[in-house]
Amino acid sequence: MLRIILQSLLLTTLAAVLSGCIGPGYYAQSLKGHVEILAARQSVEKLIGAPSTPSALRAEMAAAGAIRQFASDALGLPDNASYRTYVDIGRDYVTLAVYAAPEFSLAPQLWCFPVFGCVPYRGYFSRDAALKTARGLKEDGLDVYISGITAYSTLGWSSDPLLSTMFDGDRTYLAGLVFHELAHQRVYVNGDTAFNEAFAVAVETTGVKKWLRAGGDPAGLERYRAGLRRSADFLTLVAETRGELARVYSRPASADEKRAGKAAAIERLRARHRKLRDGSWGGYRGYDGWIDGPINNAKLAAMSVYNDLVPDFLRLFELCSDDYERFYAAVARLGRLGKGERRQALAAVTGCG
Repeated sequence: MLRIILQSLLLTTLAAVLSGCIGPGYYAQSLKGHVEILAARQSVEKLIGAPSTPSALRAEMAAAGAIRQFASDALGLPDNASYRTYVDIGRDYVTLAVYAAPEFSLAPQLWCFPVFGCVPYRGYFSRDAALKTARGLKEDGLDVYISGITAYSTLGWSSDPLLSTMFDGDRTYLAGLVFHELAHQRVYVNGDTAFNEAFAVAVETTGVKKWLRAGGDPAGLERYRAGLRRSADFLTLVAETRGELARVYSRPASADEKRAGKAAAIERLRARHRKLRDGSWGGYRGYDGWIDGPINNAKLAAMSVYNDLVPDFLRLFELCSDDYERFYAAVARLGRLGKGERRQALAAVTGCG
């Protein structure tokens, strides 16, 4: 099995190198990192049954196995070998994603790949390679943002494992990751990251709520809903700042004047966050790390890519009467449209059919 996967990845890598869009070194590190993970997979079922498995790990695997089965039985997500194996990768993130955007634009830079299409980031298994790329992009005058990634999907090309990084939060966090990544295997539109990620977030959030209700955990469900409300509040703040920045960048002004306007808008974002945190959030500090770090166009663009279309997908899910099969069929139909037509149709949709 591993030989077949390796051959497939080698062919994909060769095609990518021959296409000339990105150098062979990038694909080599991607191939090496992924194959190392595939080679280290252990069966979740066998880990649960093995007497030598530590009790804490056995409990985590049992919970993960139940979540994985729920994904297929209750959410209509692919019933395959993905997330039925486990790998302890021994680091905080499986990959690092590098985003970039011009100094005076919120449009992210795109990189194009075989199979996946054009996406607004480059992923690295190697930290040194990610930092090297980031330095080069900064030298070109671009805003750069690096984000740690805890899970990824090969869209079913290989049997993706559960990773130790996916267990850093509680089981609700794990369920969300599994549902999100499997959603990419159900519907994926080549070259439209915003559409794909918002769809997966919609499956994740509706799926987690259904999972919590099925598990008879009303307290957990309320905590999750409270987190979603805070997320919506925070995204509203970010959207306001993006609007301010768009106006700053569109004005006829010098580069120094635009930089000053940019810095002022970002400081207003931080001030609004503090007011919200210390007010209606009751001191919740979960977004402090994001706010206190450097904020630039690349970081704001990354936030936009994953979240802007989520309300439209949630509305479509409701129009489909919370029926996952009908929802997936409706999303697949939208995915067959051209990109511009797709966005318009999603925003204007009034029914599931």
